[in-house]
Amino acid sequence: MVVLCLAAFMAMLDVFVVNVAFTGIGASFAGSSLADLSWVLNAYTIVYAALLIPAGLGLLLTALPPERRAGAVKVWATTSSFAAALGPVVGGALVELSWNWVFLINVPVGVVAFAAAMCLVPESRDESVTRLPDVPGAVVLAVAIGALALGLVKGGEWGWTGAAALGAFGVAVAGFTLLVVRVLRHPAPVVEPALFRVPAFVWANVTALVFCTAFGALFPSVVLWLENVAGYSAIATGVAILPGPLMVPLFAMVGQRLARRLPAGALVAVGNLVFCLGAVMLAWNASAQARFATDVLPGWIVTGVGIGLALPTLMAAATAGLPPAQAATGSAVVNTGRQLGYVLGVAVLVAGSTPRTPERRRVSRARGGSSPVRPVSVRAPRSASHRGGGWFIVTETNKGGGCTTSTRTSPSR
Repeated sequence: MVVLCLAAFMAMLDVFVVNVAFTGIGASFAGSSLADLSWVLNAYTIVYAALLIPAGLGLLLTALPPERRAGAVKVWATTSSFAAALGPVVGGALVELSWNWVFLINVPVGVVAFAAAMCLVPESRDESVTRLPDVPGAVVLAVAIGALALGLVKGGEWGWTGAAALGAFGVAVAGFTLLVVRVLRHPAPVVEPALFRVPAFVWANVTALVFCTAFGALFPSVVLWLENVAGYSAIATGVAILPGPLMVPLFAMVGQRLARRLPAGALVAVGNLVFCLGAVMLAWNASAQARFATDVLPGWIVTGVGIGLALPTLMAAATAGLPPAQAATGSAVVNTGRQLGYVLGVAVLVAGSTPRTPERRRVSRARGGSSPVRPVSVRAPRSASHRGGGWFIVTETNKGGGCTTSTRTSPSR
């Protein structure tokens, strides 16, 4: 289990390291917009983390007996909080040297994880599978997600009704439609349709998507706020980020105890509402004169408490009602939804932070939606943008809290 948790840690470490490096990367590519730079993070999330995380959790579920799976999933999910705590600090230190180093941090970790996996992870094979999986369907899913994110992050520059933006959204709609057709007709689809006949699984996936969309917008917005509005250095930002993620494992243990008395849906809903309260505090206090002890720290700690209560329980509840033969596939689905949420959160944050100036609108209309003017600097988001992003996060978290009321999983015994 330690080896498989290390894979999750490695995947999420880069995501959090790259967040802190955004400003440094932008300084090296003069004229790059936040929309352009967001692809650095989304590329990691769509390809790298989305491949490692579902595979690791699937192996974990197949390697353990059913009675130990729920607890193991909670431990596995909590692992990402350590990456969230360590990543910004390590990223800040590396950026002080050069942002190029942040892309090499996983080399030593990966070597250790690879050697340990070869020696310790038992071989796992599903003998009932006789057909190749739907690889084209997986490619269609990746293209659809990428097109949706592209339309969201570039829509402000291209013009939301311009040909380029509408084309990106059209590709996304066509891709998701084709994916549904393939899932229903392919003999070995990307997602088993039978999974969506389990209500707890469906609502856990919806909640994970909405919750992670909110978090995907929250984390980079706080980092950009500290670095580009409050004037923090990369290393100072990393240290300032540290207290929030440290709350996650602590309150994951609290959630484990509460789960013996409360249904999983109620516990996740409480976590969503606590996270929402933290987002409200951060949005309310967003300003160019950020005072860390009063404007940032309280709300950031509260969001960490909410994540600790909600996310590990949510991940465990997603596969609790599935038969053993579908547990690994179900875990892959919920983690894909989780990664999609991160991508959409970053995309919506960028979309809300990209101003549409009169000049850009005029040029965009004249050129059919494409704007040749200089892109917005990575330093564009200001306190007003962060405040608006904060209220979007609050709205999404409230939706997640509402979704969890439909997840009816009995208390743990």
